[in-house]
Amino acid sequence: MSASIVLGYAAMAVRQSLVPFTFEAPKLGEYEARVSVSHCGLCFTDIHAIDDYYDITEFPFVPGHEIVGYVSEVGSSLSNLKEGDRVGIGWMGRSCMKCEWCIKGEEQLCQHIVQAATWLPYGGFSNSVVVDNRFAHPIPDEMPSEVASVLMCAGISVYTPLRLYAQSSRRIGIIGVGGLGHLAIQFAHAFGYDVTAISSSPEKKEEALAFGADHFIASDDKASLRQHEFGFDMLLCTAHGEVHWEPLLEILKKRGKIVLIGFPMMKFNPTDLVAHELSITGSFMGNRATMKEMLSFSQKHNIKPLIELMPMSQINEAIQKVKENKVRYRVVLANDLTR
Repeated sequence: MSASIVLGYAAMAVRQSLVPFTFEAPKLGEYEARVSVSHCGLCFTDIHAIDDYYDITEFPFVPGHEIVGYVSEVGSSLSNLKEGDRVGIGWMGRSCMKCEWCIKGEEQLCQHIVQAATWLPYGGFSNSVVVDNRFAHPIPDEMPSEVASVLMCAGISVYTPLRLYAQSSRRIGIIGVGGLGHLAIQFAHAFGYDVTAISSSPEKKEEALAFGADHFIASDDKASLRQHEFGFDMLLCTAHGEVHWEPLLEILKKRGKIVLIGFPMMKFNPTDLVAHELSITGSFMGNRATMKEMLSFSQKHNIKPLIELMPMSQINEAIQKVKENKVRYRVVLANDLTR
């Protein structure tokens, strides 16, 4: 098969299983790099996008944005990358570099964020991707590729708010012990915070403590929650779906903060929010400088996702496992596609 043809897996329409898909390799722009994919993590954001949860997906759609691979070609602009370099790529594969946020170095807030996605035109469930070379991040030599792939999205997503919001906060509750939560516990522990894991799955207690949590609360245990009234400076919500918010609002200190990383359902009586001057904010990935810092921090503190490694040819089986909550805690796909 011609080197100009790329193999991948695509959803041909909303909520459909992925099927083998070939496409013409995109031409390389001045600031771009072509990366041969060796590993790609499966993020719930990929599943949301297949389902068009965000109302932005264009089909056929090749997902995949937790990518590690090797540079195979670089554009004509001056770049620190060269052929053969091992790099990681997260959800952002580019930005406009012109809006007020990009100029400030906060590319994750780019005014044109939808066009910044790595999976445009096609993502990492394939042999290769093309991205702006400034968003292809060198990976520490000692870090395994499957570990780095998860850190490119899940890692940066939890690291950024812990670094940004928690510097003056000592008691942190992490809602959800899953793909994001188990990494958030490790990072928070490494930062030196008093960490409480809050989960609807009591059977995850021992794992949460092993990841570095100091305490564990079952979120359905109202008596335990009442014992922590006004106890937390910040709650970091890594969960998706339905969350029972009222009892969680009661365990925040006055002027405490809830930071959303996942996409939970938000429905609650706002009385405590107003009376206790609480705040709710979101956190979306991180900028390029923070990505570099996070990778170094992870290597220094031996922060690693718990991974199930599967061949990319089993992508539909992997998606089903994630949907059924049968993964502990992240799936990484090793590229077994052949030309």
